[in-house]
Amino acid sequence: MLKVLSLSVILILSGLFSSSAQDIQTVDHAAREVKSVWFGKEGWRLSYPVIQLYTPEQITLNFDLLDSDAGSLSYTFIHCDRDWNRSDIFTSDYLEGMEENRIYDYTPSFNTLVSYSHYTLSIPNEDINFKISGNYIIVVYDSSEPGTPLLTRRFFVHEKSTATSVVFRRPMKPGTVDTHQQPEVTVATGKLPVTDLYRQVTLTILQNGRWDRARYNLLPDFVSSAKIEFNALSDKTLMPGGNEFRYFDIKTIRQTRQNVRAIEYLQGRYHVYLIPSADREFRQYFLDDDLNGQYWIAMEESKEPGTDADYVYVYFTLPVQREAQGGSVYVAGAFNGWRYGPDNMMTYNPGRGCYEATILLKQGWYNYEFAFIPDRSRQPEGSLFEGSHYQTENDYLILTYFRNPQQRYDRLTDAVVVNSRGLL
Repeated sequence: MLKVLSLSVILILSGLFSSSAQDIQTVDHAAREVKSVWFGKEGWRLSYPVIQLYTPEQITLNFDLLDSDAGSLSYTFIHCDRDWNRSDIFTSDYLEGMEENRIYDYTPSFNTLVSYSHYTLSIPNEDINFKISGNYIIVVYDSSEPGTPLLTRRFFVHEKSTATSVVFRRPMKPGTVDTHQQPEVTVATGKLPVTDLYRQVTLTILQNGRWDRARYNLLPDFVSSAKIEFNALSDKTLMPGGNEFRYFDIKTIRQTRQNVRAIEYLQGRYHVYLIPSADREFRQYFLDDDLNGQYWIAMEESKEPGTDADYVYVYFTLPVQREAQGGSVYVAGAFNGWRYGPDNMMTYNPGRGCYEATILLKQGWYNYEFAFIPDRSRQPEGSLFEGSHYQTENDYLILTYFRNPQQRYDRLTDAVVVNSRGLL
């Protein structure tokens, strides 16, 4: 029998859910000392944090804690509705095992200039399992400071009780034919006790796992016997294609690799200078294999990059003729959770005619893009600096939710990942 949520955890939850459903990006959090967060299926570095209920599937959370002696961290879970508000159910309704547990797998870095502790956690495990499907948040915190979360991340537990099929179409809306993509989704509801197909079943769509371009709570366009459709006749699933991601290789610091101009050792740290990246807003589409915005930690000289890879200062440069007005420019990617803050904001250098940023990153292979965020907004604006093309290869995570009025939570009935490469 699980105990009632402790006061410390309640404080964590109240802080997490102070934002509205419309400001969903604020749910994910990482303290400044937390770096290189990765959450997905072990052995599949480009996966997303999705598992099927009542199966052996696990997802693994990896992260580093900088400038810290390896210490005890704890974690707990929150079940959420489809809008990422905390579900109106007891902890014992969705968790089997102990509500709060320790992370025992942590190791200090070895022979690195920047010291850190590397943490690994796989879930479910012998201490905890999940009883129901839905949206979940993992909360990681220092055991000595339970009221201050170090890290929060979203993940999904689905039940595979519906079947999802997807076809990609060229958009029909004027002005989007060459710049956008549109997944046409059909959901077979099977034996779900659906009484209102237009309201009880909804979709959320993520492009490349990023929440700043997500489509939430989509209602169907057409329903028939045991099937609902989100078709290309509406704009609900319309999304900018974007561009193939920029990339660079810092798996070694002994010599330059792809898109690295120079490497220097200064004042006890390595400094990596990337080749300046051109503005691609008005350039034609060019096919280039990428990681769809993802990254992976790797080191040519070691088989244990989790603890042996070092942190280096990476210098980004974006040459532009003049400073963009009405917003700010950021370096963004999965490496920073697609978040926009002071650590990845670029500054304009009028003397050099370019935007510049310096970011501390762990050795590996990185995808990134330059994002313009208008003032008073949290979403990147259109195609500024990057361009947008219907041909761009993207991953789409399609999430199907079912709300039964007789239950107090939203079921996640299916979660599939499809690729736009087969665009018709």
